[in-house]
Amino acid sequence: MFAAYGELHLLVGRDISAADVKDADILLVRSVTAVGRDLLAGSSVKFVGSATIGTDHIDLNYLDAAGIGFGHAPGCNADAVVQYDLSVMCRLMPDWQSKKVGILGCGNVGGQLYKRLQALKVSCAVYDPFLSQQQIPDLGTLDNVLKCDVICVHTPITTDGAFPTQHLINARVLAELRPGTLLINAARGAVVDNRALLASLKAHSGLQVALDVWEGEPLLDLNLMNLVALATPHIAGHSLEGKTQGTQMVFDGFCRWANIVAEADVANDEDVILRLEADSLEEAILDCYDVALDDQRLREGLRGFKQGSDSIAVVFDRLRKDYPMRREFSAYTVGYATDDLLQYQSLGFRLGSSKKPLIFQALEGGQNHLFGNRNLLAVFINNGSSVKVIGGQLCKRCTRGDGFARWLH
Repeated sequence: MFAAYGELHLLVGRDISAADVKDADILLVRSVTAVGRDLLAGSSVKFVGSATIGTDHIDLNYLDAAGIGFGHAPGCNADAVVQYDLSVMCRLMPDWQSKKVGILGCGNVGGQLYKRLQALKVSCAVYDPFLSQQQIPDLGTLDNVLKCDVICVHTPITTDGAFPTQHLINARVLAELRPGTLLINAARGAVVDNRALLASLKAHSGLQVALDVWEGEPLLDLNLMNLVALATPHIAGHSLEGKTQGTQMVFDGFCRWANIVAEADVANDEDVILRLEADSLEEAILDCYDVALDDQRLREGLRGFKQGSDSIAVVFDRLRKDYPMRREFSAYTVGYATDDLLQYQSLGFRLGSSKKPLIFQALEGGQNHLFGNRNLLAVFINNGSSVKVIGGQLCKRCTRGDGFARWLH
């Protein structure tokens, strides 16, 4: 996309230096690159694009003062993060539909989670001091959220203003949570005081915790990782759809800034519709995305490492860079289910009626990786070709290189 407008240079996000960008006109980054005066002063950069929802890695005041254009991708991967939350709930609190879910921060991601849970008639409590009850009927105080069975953290990270979020979940707050409470942080690591959380878990507080983000990442605390129920390397939003939409939104922002007409949209080379069979909504959610597999990969990748080892950061970043392809609910058609199909539709699933099984052949080391689909019925590609299962189902713990499909004609 951007290649049509200039010469591209690919760099490692965490290693980008002022010397690298000195003669650049456009800088495109993700959340691991801090962009401000130290990086850009004296450079020829005129536009910065960040394929992320958050902007805490960008000094927006500096960009504005320097006359540098900016574009990002708010909401691009909101459905992917909601998918992550639901997968965690299915794993750690299977009866979550009968529980009360608290949402801290009701912006792009928290708002989408609230919308999905409302459609499922799940009881919710929301805390967001920047919204009103006219916008969010279940809006209330922080204390109301802390009394919930599940607490999902979706605030940006801020250190100033009337409602700073850094260490919003601190030792005092953690002490107020009831044993058995499920705490999910898929926002920013420092919203939860990791030292206080470690102390709480060591004291056998009875909390269940799932962390996708960490203070000091990519150098996460192994002691904390060993005590949380689910640990993942900042991949909650890493769906194919989220990445595609993020790229498109940054490109659109660039085109508006440059006052040009876009010549093409982002191409989706994996434009497939997956058909699955499920006996429950929980089964369908885990068939699409099972967070336990990401937890397993992180723990296996860090096995044997000592606290503080630089290799922890290397593995953390590698797991993010080499993340298997993951599809959102909208890529799946539910052909048959025993419970209310409208529940599936409310989460974004497509609804189908065919129960005819199609054919699939498992291979070692193929190219068409179908990640985390345990009950695959059919796969449809652009040209309408399809495949059936022969001798079993897709591997439950497939990784890149395992559990692939071969087209049969």
